[in-house]
Amino acid sequence: MENQTNYRIALLHNYMKEKNLQAFVIPSTDAHMSEYIPEYWESRRWISGFTGSAGTVVVTLEKAGLWTDSRYFLQAADELAGSEIVLFKDRLPETISIPDWLKTELTDNNRVGIDGNVYSAKEALKLKSELETEKIALISDFDPFEEIWKDRPALPKNPVSLLSVEFAGEAARQKIERVLAEAEKVGADSVWISTLDTIAWLFNIRGCDVPYNPVVVSHAFISRNENILFIDTDKITLTIADALQKEGVKVVDYNQTNEFLANICNLSVCLDSSRLSYRVYNAIAERNWLVDTLSVADMLKSMKNEVEAEGFRQVMVRDGVALTRFFMWLEKAVPEGLVTEYNVGLKLKEFRSKQANFAGESFSTIAGYAANGAINHYHPSAENCLEVRSEGMLLIDSGGQYFDGTTDITRTVAVGPITEDMKKDYTLVLRGMIGLTKAVFPARTRGSQIDMLARKAMWEHGINYGHGTGHGVGHYLNVHEGPHSIRPEENPVTMRLGMIATNEPGIYRDHQYGIRTENMMLTVPAMTTGYGDFYKFETLTLCYIDTIPVIKEMMTSEELTWLNDYHQRVYDKLSPHLSDEEKVWLKDKTSAL
Repeated sequence: MENQTNYRIALLHNYMKEKNLQAFVIPSTDAHMSEYIPEYWESRRWISGFTGSAGTVVVTLEKAGLWTDSRYFLQAADELAGSEIVLFKDRLPETISIPDWLKTELTDNNRVGIDGNVYSAKEALKLKSELETEKIALISDFDPFEEIWKDRPALPKNPVSLLSVEFAGEAARQKIERVLAEAEKVGADSVWISTLDTIAWLFNIRGCDVPYNPVVVSHAFISRNENILFIDTDKITLTIADALQKEGVKVVDYNQTNEFLANICNLSVCLDSSRLSYRVYNAIAERNWLVDTLSVADMLKSMKNEVEAEGFRQVMVRDGVALTRFFMWLEKAVPEGLVTEYNVGLKLKEFRSKQANFAGESFSTIAGYAANGAINHYHPSAENCLEVRSEGMLLIDSGGQYFDGTTDITRTVAVGPITEDMKKDYTLVLRGMIGLTKAVFPARTRGSQIDMLARKAMWEHGINYGHGTGHGVGHYLNVHEGPHSIRPEENPVTMRLGMIATNEPGIYRDHQYGIRTENMMLTVPAMTTGYGDFYKFETLTLCYIDTIPVIKEMMTSEELTWLNDYHQRVYDKLSPHLSDEEKVWLKDKTSAL
């Protein structure tokens, strides 16, 4: 890895010298601002060897650095070992920002390069402004990887499918009408969308261009005059093209996107500069008026309709049955020496695949045994994984894609004797998860205002975790969905009815163990009083929570009541679908404390 990474940086250096660039910034995104991306756009991974989903590499002619967040500190340190790339631990108070680092490394009239096709417009405008204070220019015209990445993969050409209204709950034509109505409220007569999950939701299409995310590489433009899906037309059958045409959607080849952008003019275009590329932003801004606002389509997508919400409820029963059978297998297999971190993921997929409407995993299973549980996004491989022994704790974060919903669940289980410290940490994590679950809050509450409910029990013991508490989840779409979130960082988006959020506090002891418990929740009405509307969370996930590590004396009576009630509900919902042996096993796991 050392020779390969440093050799690739040397190739970039040569390119930079040819183009008179003194630095180049390489984000993790693609032309659609995706979190998980097709291999064609994995330039940051290619040049650095770092495989995490989030991070930015910056290369000057003398130095190189990777900025990534706390989820990947341990992983990045391992994967960068031996290369000239230095790890910068992003979001820590002592860590210098990328613009400030560039300003210390460069001088007047230097030029910083980015590929405007894969750089967020909002971030590019911010970087440009900051660099200009030091008379440093931002150049967005170059993609060096077209030249230096000799075996660069091609863009995917996977087929597209339609998602039935039976699962989606609303036709594409109706969704387009609602999005345009929201855009008109902010003074726009058209909308540009580049984000793949939003396009998939809007037009009720699905694909497999990105691992685990059922999306298709595409752009979209909608207005009162025309609705266009820019997509590789080889992926579209005549049947699908006809179905889209009936919904008022015209299919245009993806390669014609630039030509279209060069010719649209005198429109008021609603867009979200954080959700499209700098190149697209500049092309639209050249001849049109921009209404740069939080994506109106993203907001509508995040609020699940009744069909989608009911789909999630049904999915959780099937997913819960699969998980019950998996944990039964795990309990028997560990003492026999049959379990590794890697085959945990294989077994979970096997059990889920037997359920109706299964379409794949929603992400690569994170199974961390012992010290590996402390690595938030640890991904074992067949060649590099631990055997799970009959001692300590195993953390498993997994999920499934179904036509009627997407799941994301984490459970940490004792696979043998555990320490008192493990039990204390486990109980604090459980208390945090329950604390947020039981929240009742007024309408217009932001996720940052309730995040502390998941941390309060830990804070009282001087413990915290570095990641967010909750993210949105798509409906047979991306397992990470915005625009809402539950985390300490300020996000102006409020929690609204129909929004789904995960609830996943954790405690991580480096080089010892990790503990996380995660359920998915739906935002529903709680009450209306003289003080307005109040909301609460409906827990969707149906899977037992290991009670062996729980220190009952650390929990309040209200917390114990919630846990016992939840376990009764899990048993009641799942048992009709289980064999007699499985019912007995689950009855024991869900017995009241």
